[in-house]
Amino acid sequence: MRILIAGAGIGGLTTALALHRHGIDCVLAEQAGAIRELGVGINLLPHAVAILVELGLLERLDAVAIRTGELILTNSKGNEIWREPRGTDAGYAVPQFSIHRGNLQLLLYEAVRQRLGESAVSVDRRLTSYEQRDEGVVAHLSNRAGTCVETIHADALIGADGIHSTVRAGMYPSEGPPCWNGVMMWRGAADWPRFLTGRSMIVAGGTSNKLVVYPIAPGSTPEHRLTNWGVCVKICEAGARPPRREDWSRPGDRAQLATFLPHFAIGHLDVKALVAATEVFYEYPMCDRDPLPRWSQGRVTLLGDAAHPMYPMGSNGGSQAILDASCISRCLASHAEPASAFAAYEAERRSSTTSVVSLNRSGGPEGVIDLVERLAPEGFRSIHDVISPQELQAIMNRYATTAGFAKEQVNA
Repeated sequence: MRILIAGAGIGGLTTALALHRHGIDCVLAEQAGAIRELGVGINLLPHAVAILVELGLLERLDAVAIRTGELILTNSKGNEIWREPRGTDAGYAVPQFSIHRGNLQLLLYEAVRQRLGESAVSVDRRLTSYEQRDEGVVAHLSNRAGTCVETIHADALIGADGIHSTVRAGMYPSEGPPCWNGVMMWRGAADWPRFLTGRSMIVAGGTSNKLVVYPIAPGSTPEHRLTNWGVCVKICEAGARPPRREDWSRPGDRAQLATFLPHFAIGHLDVKALVAATEVFYEYPMCDRDPLPRWSQGRVTLLGDAAHPMYPMGSNGGSQAILDASCISRCLASHAEPASAFAAYEAERRSSTTSVVSLNRSGGPEGVIDLVERLAPEGFRSIHDVISPQELQAIMNRYATTAGFAKEQVNA
């Protein structure tokens, strides 16, 4: 069996490594001109890290990432709402990692080239169309100039080509653009003195304004960390048409962002100074897509953001793509032909990711701070005057269980 994977992001590269582990041949086509260290920070939850550990990547992750030690939720004034240990500090068998997305992608890419060969990933190859035939799939690839440069025959096609997936558009040609909730995100990273434990993650704010800060890599000195920050602000009503595709990931407007920063006073670090120290930061509309009734058509299926793009709540987008990769490789290894393998993969993964997409739309675990802001907009002396410890714990447990990273699920 030979599989073509469209997209060499986190989901596509992890799928290639997982397929190789099961002895299944694959090639990847990536539309970018090169695999580069782009993006900002993401978190890898223990259920996803367990898969990367099985793929022999723990030592490489430890070299470039931070083992997340704790999560702290506060309101915009820094009043603490919730604090919990994370990863091995919480008793998991494997860590939670905070990592630069570009470092993770490069780490996976280098592992693919070492194990599958230098030619396993082709860059400047955008999937433009495909056809299914009785004996397989024929895929047509173009370069950035729009010239068709390659036709690949494969037994099956996995669309891991992101929220603007060509494979998804081929299945659902009338779907339209992603759904925007009206929130704009500004995200960047800077070398910065460590705060709290040096492995702490802070989420602060409320319904319309949120701040996220956490370290994602070693810094210039032992007392510094490459520190990721994100500011999310609701700038228009949900349902508005999202910005043009070419406007995504564009450099952020420093003057526009500066108007929102005074809203946050979390006490543990100077947010204005951190943003000022960031040479380049980016803005992104917070978008997802409505869940699909099906991911697969015969020998073709979807994976990661192509299948279930979700709001970046609860540290779950990249982790869910890694879970997809593990599942789809197991299914292809245990079924005689791709269509039945993809049906089994979809049966295992589609319902759970649909639930995560829905929970993320209501804030995911970060919905706790939205709730507290509504209940106590002027702040509070003790969080237990606002909401009980049992209610807080129930919200956090429900999300962890739905997303698949509750301790008993990962350590089983």
